[in-house]
Amino acid sequence: MDMGGEERIAAPREVVWEALNDPDILRQCIPGCQSLEQKSPTELAATVKLKVGPVSATFSGEVTLSDINPPESYMISGEGKGGIAGFAKGSATVTLLEDGADTLLRYATKAQVGGKIAQLGSRLIDSTSQKLAAQFFADFNKAVVARVSQA
Repeated sequence: MDMGGEERIAAPREVVWEALNDPDILRQCIPGCQSLEQKSPTELAATVKLKVGPVSATFSGEVTLSDINPPESYMISGEGKGGIAGFAKGSATVTLLEDGADTLLRYATKAQVGGKIAQLGSRLIDSTSQKLAAQFFADFNKAVVARVSQA
């Protein structure tokens, strides 16, 4: 499944870039995130609890940043295992464009699921994925704006 979108953030691009690379900000914004630990500048370990339809599972996995072009873009990819529920893996290309004093964040994602969770049907999985992505970027926007107003 592929999807994308954009979010206008009332902050300079450098501030948005810093937030995209801040594990504390990401932990606050990832829906269901229970832990996010930086292992290196480009690797994180995550535990996320999600509910898709009737299936609830805790996924543990790795997140990697690649194709890093500060402060313009990067690719974030991850893979998590949720025990009997199955697995989820995906990636997102994130691009930051200056638009006056604001930043336009554009994203394009690809995701794949397997196991019990995949049996729920692609429409439910697609709609849940879109909702989670929209929630992440809306929460990220609020966190960045809050950071700017405190500075």
